[in-house]
Amino acid sequence: MTHLLDGQTALVTGASGGIGRAIARRLAEEGAAVALHCRTAATAAHETAAAIGDRATVVQGDLRDEQTCHRIVREAAAWGGGRLTALVNNAAVQPVQSLPGMTVADWRTVVDTNLTSVFACTQAAAELMRAQPGGGTITHIASIEATHPAPGHAHYSASKAAVVMHARAAALEYGPSGIRVNTVSPGLIDREGLEEAWPEGVRGWQKAAPTGRLGSPEDVANAVVFLLSPLASWISGHNLVVDGGVSARPTW
Repeated sequence: MTHLLDGQTALVTGASGGIGRAIARRLAEEGAAVALHCRTAATAAHETAAAIGDRATVVQGDLRDEQTCHRIVREAAAWGGGRLTALVNNAAVQPVQSLPGMTVADWRTVVDTNLTSVFACTQAAAELMRAQPGGGTITHIASIEATHPAPGHAHYSASKAAVVMHARAAALEYGPSGIRVNTVSPGLIDREGLEEAWPEGVRGWQKAAPTGRLGSPEDVANAVVFLLSPLASWISGHNLVVDGGVSARPTW
């Protein structure tokens, strides 16, 4: 039985929980060998890798450091026999903080985690992909907040908007080397305890979404599988919105 991602080796950053874990699992289900990155949640990452089996490994490090980004990319490629065919830049933080009270340090923590790490990991992965037959794919996980900001998320929204533009610029510059670069922009994704913690937000989303529900981590993972697969071989520089149709809703 063939799978969409047979023969691929992928690195997924921020793969210790939620969306990252679902992406890693789906890539493995479709035949890819997967390196799961984590910063501190090593136990969760190893549990996911163990559930996947011998086609998964764990790499660890703080992606706010440029040299760490290059190291984990090298480790993932070495584990994959010297090849890395896919990078999924998923690692991110999303603190809630008002813009008037935000410090430069607060801003940098979010921007360095969500954006600078994307730049550094992409640069490191593309260097390897350019030297191997077939190139590769790089997929950033952005957010609909790249175009629809929310109160308390100025640093997050700005970082995700920049991630979308980084993918377009990288698609332009790396395309001649056989590297496709895209983004996936999720809407509100369900997680344990979300409805209890934010009932009004969940109800508001369900009312606004034409599909009538929150997204699941698997919804995002399926979009990533598509973009990594041969089915998307002529798609690059694209932002694939996965939000149940919320972005299509009129604002007046």
